[in-house]
Amino acid sequence: MTAVAAETATRGLVEIHNVHKSYGGVEVLSGIDLTVQPGEVVALLGPSGSGKSTLLRTINHLESVDRGSVTVDGELIGYELRGEKLQELREREILRRRTQVGIVFQNFNLFPHLTALENVTEAPIALKRLSTDDARELALGLLDRVGLADKADAYPRQLSGGQQQRVAIARALALKPKVLLFDEPTSALDPELVGEVLDVIRDLAQLGTTLIIVTHEIGFAREVADRVVFLDAGVVVEQGPPADVLSNPQNPRTRDFLSKVLG
Repeated sequence: MTAVAAETATRGLVEIHNVHKSYGGVEVLSGIDLTVQPGEVVALLGPSGSGKSTLLRTINHLESVDRGSVTVDGELIGYELRGEKLQELREREILRRRTQVGIVFQNFNLFPHLTALENVTEAPIALKRLSTDDARELALGLLDRVGLADKADAYPRQLSGGQQQRVAIARALALKPKVLLFDEPTSALDPELVGEVLDVIRDLAQLGTTLIIVTHEIGFAREVADRVVFLDAGVVVEQGPPADVLSNPQNPRTRDFLSKVLG
């Protein structure tokens, strides 16, 4: 295999091994093992409190882990191995590695004092990845890609929720991450705005970006995901192709959840 082929083959590989996380003595993640292949689209499903969002946030080290490890293309995010122990890195190094993993939150988290264009260019410029002119060119292209070329100079307050979320997606893409995480990206939107955001994510899935999506949109998961992973009480209960897990779940907890969600 050539070096280029090898690099392509490992771009965006996420490996989660025996991850544990507790808050105040309550274990939220109880030994999660999960591998996401480069270019794979994984939908994380489960009831509230099952650990979905916490798991997502451990992947880019917005949450530390108590035990276990998370790597992207073999590189630890947030830690380095010293002997047999993981040591947390300094903040600057954490930020450098975190740029490999973009995240889109349910509440957009745009800077209100910046235009859509400025929200997208801010990180590449601040991290000295691109010149101002190059960052602007990239951002305009990304805004066009999410259908907002005409909103570059608009401030978040002038945009609908769906438009704000699409700007947030463009912002996450500006650092060209290997992996893109979505934490219930449509849950804060009015129903009529959900489709425009899902359309953008659908397009990303077709481009071969590694996507891990926490969602309650069962129909979307069925259509877009390569694999559905069902979590409950901090463990992976069931996983497999959407047609199998969503239409013929084997675990009673999965069946119970889907019967409530799907009515």
